[in-house]
Amino acid sequence: MFIGHFAVGFGAKRFAPGVSLGTLFLAAQFIDLLWPTLLLLGVERVQIAPGITAFTPLDFEHYPWSHSLLMVAVWGGLFGVVYYALRRDARASIVLAIAVLSHWLLDFFTHRPDLPLWPGATRVGLGLWNSVSGTLAIEVGLFVCGVLLYLHSTHARDAVGRWAIWGLLALLGLIYAGNLLGPPPPSVTAIAWVGHAQWLLVAWAYWMDRHRPTVQ
Repeated sequence: MFIGHFAVGFGAKRFAPGVSLGTLFLAAQFIDLLWPTLLLLGVERVQIAPGITAFTPLDFEHYPWSHSLLMVAVWGGLFGVVYYALRRDARASIVLAIAVLSHWLLDFFTHRPDLPLWPGATRVGLGLWNSVSGTLAIEVGLFVCGVLLYLHSTHARDAVGRWAIWGLLALLGLIYAGNLLGPPPPSVTAIAWVGHAQWLLVAWAYWMDRHRPTVQ
């Protein structure tokens, strides 16, 4: 899942209006921002295996520190604690912790049984990625709902606020289409570096959200 995770970031603005969309994106995508670094360090492993699912050619061999349920819960708790220490906003901290945890829950529906419950434990996954049409229906539906919640929770202060959102949505759509329709990645290293490029989407969200105050 890709845009489904960003859907959580968009939608969470409704429940934590004082939190920047950039921080919400960071929470919702936290473990996928951590994972590329662990790939480059050799701590976690993925293989390119075209045909392993209908939707993605990636075989997630070993990623317990970023994607096991236990560790995602730990990362979510730490994310919430750090935010509370900085902002003293209990509600927002809880929303952010849930956003981190939501990543594993959404992956549970889409992944084949490759998500560990804890490092070294049984691996689970319902395998929605085995159906392209099913994946598109669920993920695009989530994305539309999340974006609508964001649009109804904020308003454009100026031209940046009015147009930057559509640029961000277009870019997310192009990336999603490229992942679906493009050729398999050339190497695991390329996967890792492209994964790090998601930080640009977080930065875009911080910039754009400053131009879209919440609706009072």
